Amino acid sequence: MVAPLRAVLLDTRERVQEIGIHKALGMTPRQTIAMVMASVLVVGLIGGALDVPAGVALQSVTVTAMDHSAGITMPASVVDVYHTAELLLLGLGGLLIAVLGALLPAGWAARTTTATALRTE
Repeated sequence: MVAPLRAVLLDTRERVQEIGIHKALGMTPRQTIAMVMASVLVVGLIGGALDVPAGVALQSVTVTAMDHSAGITMPASVVDVYHTAELLLLGLGGLLIAVLGALLPAGWAARTTTATALRTE
């Protein structure tokens, strides 16, 4: 949870002048929060879509290697433990982590005054 928070915080801090310009043009705090959240949605979806299949493949390889080292063969029901619904929920976990990591920086960006944001370099 710390890594997504750190990444979004750095991204938001780098774009503080851009946020200041948007605020000067009339962007509301709610729109600022939506902008920061939108910037993490794609990353969260891609992360979940890539990490879940990689995790399943790694689990399969690890269990198979353990079987061979012990000289046994596990039934497929032991190796294939995830169902489609569980995999979808795990994939959405990436999105949830991204959104939770973006809440604090989004609130900071929404509370920053226009003058402070425009002075920052």
